[in-house]
Amino acid sequence: MVVAFNMGIGDKKNKIAEIVCTFPPYRGGIGNVAKENSLILARRGYAVEVLTPWYWDFWERLRGKIIDPPEIEVKRMVSFFSYGNAGIVPQLWWRLGHFDFIHLHYPFFGGAEIVYFWYAVKKFYCRLMKKRCLLPRLIITYHMDVVGRGILGFIFRWHTKYLLTGILKQADKIIVSSFDYAKESDIKNFFFTQQDKFTEIPNGVDTRRFFPRSQDRELLAKHSLGEGDKKILFVGALDRAHYFKGIDYLLRTIKLIGNPTIKLLIVGAGNMKEEYIAKARALDIASQVIFTGFVSDEDLPRYYNLADLFVLPSTDKSEAFGVVLVEAMASGKPVIASNLPGVRSVVENGINGYLADLKNEGDLASCIKNIFASEDLSRQFGFAGRKKAEQKYDWKVIGDKLESLFKSFQ
Repeated sequence: MVVAFNMGIGDKKNKIAEIVCTFPPYRGGIGNVAKENSLILARRGYAVEVLTPWYWDFWERLRGKIIDPPEIEVKRMVSFFSYGNAGIVPQLWWRLGHFDFIHLHYPFFGGAEIVYFWYAVKKFYCRLMKKRCLLPRLIITYHMDVVGRGILGFIFRWHTKYLLTGILKQADKIIVSSFDYAKESDIKNFFFTQQDKFTEIPNGVDTRRFFPRSQDRELLAKHSLGEGDKKILFVGALDRAHYFKGIDYLLRTIKLIGNPTIKLLIVGAGNMKEEYIAKARALDIASQVIFTGFVSDEDLPRYYNLADLFVLPSTDKSEAFGVVLVEAMASGKPVIASNLPGVRSVVENGINGYLADLKNEGDLASCIKNIFASEDLSRQFGFAGRKKAEQKYDWKVIGDKLESLFKSFQ
């Protein structure tokens, strides 16, 4: 069997399918990365189509509230069954053969399996019939391990053990945000035996949209923040799919520090928001915690610049990178994150911020107090973060790497 590709790289006829479990306006790292990848490739001459399930946004779509980027075509498929960010979309089977490249963003439970079986069946048929196959090149971006809790944790472990390796074997190339994460993740055995399949392409940031600037007086007034307040920012989805973001630990850390001038701004929405509000009240820190709710893409940079410090206290390896960290760094802010594989490739301890011990409120509190105790240290971390964002994470840099990967199949 021969797997071939017969179109010129960079030709507008060259068609790429970006297959992803979520897509904006849903707030989540995987969907946002898929969107930016799609826009980069479309602007460089590729015809890009996004295939994603039609979840909670069904009625919003019908009402015309969802406006997708004009450079790409977004096709939302009705899911036959969905739970959280998983959705079974067998319609993929009939669409895959229309593309020259398939770019699958993993995890996508209910979609990745369709892609896997499609390739397995096609290749088996070609071997059986001794035919020359012209199959799309398969590129997989492995975003993160899926850990889960309770019965979901059992299902994820079963999937990892019995299906994940088969899915990865079908790929021509596998993208990871860092080799550090790959070496510690659920795919580490596959990584060490198939290193030639892997390439490191980090997630990116628009450094022209996120950049250092003065604090927004309108936002300061809106949230009743004074000049003497020390402002910590958290940005992330507050739904159960993102249970691992560590907001519980962050709230308990604010309580432990016991400084009423410290204000925590939590930017995000989701079905756990009320639960977190109740926990802040139970800890008697409700006056220090501001839940902003949903913040538009236009306003988000203003919130980063409102902060004195950004914190991402994730609790397990479901956090593989942290796009919000590079957004904060691009905004010139010192950052603190949990010492996790992948995340520690973004945050260099003592250079652009601190890495705190996992699930350790005491260590997180010490890191916060150290930064707030020294304006010079804060500025130093912020400057180093901005420099790294420009040099390593700007979307132009990421776009060059991504395009080089596609051109490598020429």
